Amino acid sequence: MQGRTFVWLALVFGVVAVAQVAKPNPPSESSSSKHTKGSARLVPDVTGGTVTNGVYRNRALGLSCRIPAGWVLRTEEMNAREEETPSESEEKPSPQGTPIDSAHGRQRDTEESRGQVLLAAFSRPPEARGEDVNSSIVIAVEKVETYPGLKEPAQYFGPLTEVAKAQGFVVDEDAYEIAMGAKVVVRGDFHKDVGSRVMRQSTLAFLAHGYAVSITVIDGTEDEVEELIDGVEFGGK
Repeated sequence: MQGRTFVWLALVFGVVAVAQVAKPNPPSESSSSKHTKGSARLVPDVTGGTVTNGVYRNRALGLSCRIPAGWVLRTEEMNAREEETPSESEEKPSPQGTPIDSAHGRQRDTEESRGQVLLAAFSRPPEARGEDVNSSIVIAVEKVETYPGLKEPAQYFGPLTEVAKAQGFVVDEDAYEIAMGAKVVVRGDFHKDVGSRVMRQSTLAFLAHGYAVSITVIDGTEDEVEELIDGVEFGGK
């Protein structure tokens, strides 16, 4: 698997690596240039979220997420960390679980095919040690075209589940659809025994504006995970 594809590494709290999504090349000047440029302005900017008064808001995705008081933000650091990560040449699975050959994998291992973390919030700095689970919220996007054949958000859980298992997580049940306000998303739940503690993870996924969007929360109990998910809303102001 390509370690730089953030959707896999986002499954491990405190270790999230991504790269910037490249901006499209400007269109060549022609009789339709003005129309093309004008239309480009109408494309929603899914990376343009903001954090105000402890709430992350993303108008393009119609999404808001409440960040617990006292948590630290590491979004910029998580994105910058990927820029320092050397490229790898391992094979990467498709959403259906079929390996994609290395040639195509390398071709997609460009800025256009990578993703970006929109929000990375932790109950304590990832580098700080503690006895309890470092609760976290990670919202990230990746271009759908990165995964040929990706049509439904449930397919996105193919690679997510493979990496979760590789990191020692156990699938609680198959991914399933849930309604969150007017939005239907796919949810997957995992857990991992860490000594005498249990790390619980839930990921919500949906497709929007040509991107696969994942919202991953990690905490120590089911109730704590649900509380973090309750802070996610769609269609709010």
